[in-house]
Amino acid sequence: METNTITTVVMPLAIGIIMLGLGLSLTLDDFRRVVVYPKAVAVGLLCQMLVLPGAAYGLAVVFHLPPELAVGLMLLAASPGGATANLFSHLAHGDVALNITITAVNSVLSLLTMPLIVNFALTRFMGKGTVLPLQLDKILQVFAIVLTPVAIGMLIRARRRSVSDALQKPVKILSAVFLLLVIVLAVAKERVRIVDYAAAVGLPALLFNLISLGAGYLIPLLVRVPRRQAIAIGMEVGIHNGTLAITIASSPLLLNNLTMAMPAAVYSLIMFFTAAAFGWLVSRKRV
Repeated sequence: METNTITTVVMPLAIGIIMLGLGLSLTLDDFRRVVVYPKAVAVGLLCQMLVLPGAAYGLAVVFHLPPELAVGLMLLAASPGGATANLFSHLAHGDVALNITITAVNSVLSLLTMPLIVNFALTRFMGKGTVLPLQLDKILQVFAIVLTPVAIGMLIRARRRSVSDALQKPVKILSAVFLLLVIVLAVAKERVRIVDYAAAVGLPALLFNLISLGAGYLIPLLVRVPRRQAIAIGMEVGIHNGTLAITIASSPLLLNNLTMAMPAAVYSLIMFFTAAAFGWLVSRKRV
């Protein structure tokens, strides 16, 4: 992919705005709640970091996905949940405080786990001779691009709560705009082959989404996590930060491969419908 203003400016800016919005909603108490909800947080993180990469890997193998699409699906699985999960959890009567806690912890942990999972996928699907872009210098770039705006957002919230409250809505709108923009740009650059991509990865992306939602909800229930928290975990595990996956795949600073962005682009269009249906289903009293 040719380096240009869109990929070197727009995509890092998209990550920055999305992460700033997350930071504006977080406080240190969100991290301290790990002590309050240790079991629920642990189950949610285990689903996110073990079950989902395993599911993505299995789907990539079963469907014989082309190497770059297989890596893209694994990248999606490694991406943490986003603000959208909090919204759907609220609408489905889940424990939003737990959502925020898991998002906060997983966003930090993913800076370490994402390179490991992606590098494994690159080696497994693209061969041992493949250059692994997410090495130490790239990890540091991810820290700079992702963690810095989160820290700025948290600082604003801690020092100027009124400013944070005022900024949250416009930043969320900007995040949604950038999500759409990044998806449109990724699709536009590969418009000639987008039908082939959708045909190749559409069903795996849908199944991955359904597995994520189902596992995130049922596994907590099986280990006797309260139902309201299980709903929150289901949303957190089932709704990934597709924008982050797309920008990491597309940015020249990171993976620099638009094909790897296609699973997340297709997934980002699907998840709104499946999450809405899942929220309606689990919010019913007898489910």
